[in-house]
Amino acid sequence: MTSEDLSATQVPASNSLANRYGGQKRAMTRKTKRNIVIAALVLGIAFAAYVATGSAQAPVTFKDIGYSTVDDTQAEVDYQVTKYPGATAKCAIKALDSKFAVVGWKVVEIGPNDPQDDPDGGSTTMQRTALRTESPAVSGVVDNCWIVDSGK
Repeated sequence: MTSEDLSATQVPASNSLANRYGGQKRAMTRKTKRNIVIAALVLGIAFAAYVATGSAQAPVTFKDIGYSTVDDTQAEVDYQVTKYPGATAKCAIKALDSKFAVVGWKVVEIGPNDPQDDPDGGSTTMQRTALRTESPAVSGVVDNCWIVDSGK
């Protein structure tokens, strides 16, 4: 009793490839393409709204006015901070030596301003910060300023 060799029978090439790799993929329908485009537009609009509202929060800007060296261990930095009058900001101030190495560093908090303090409604204030230095400073600058989250 011999059995018939099934491997010798030829299966059409299209069927054997479909069995091995799966059937032919169906093209996306018009409705599916439209739904993908609508979803992409909604995500784009949501992202644009997120960016727009994030930028609308009260920014803080600063401007270096000058510095002075009191002695070999102290420097003073004069700067101007512009922010929403009711906001609290923090600024990082640094003193530099002749090789631009940081020789003094301090973070100062600038509280809310009274809108009647300045002609611009209290948004701009002049600040002077004294820094302890580890060696003589030849420059003093504001490194960065940011708004402190009032919820914390």
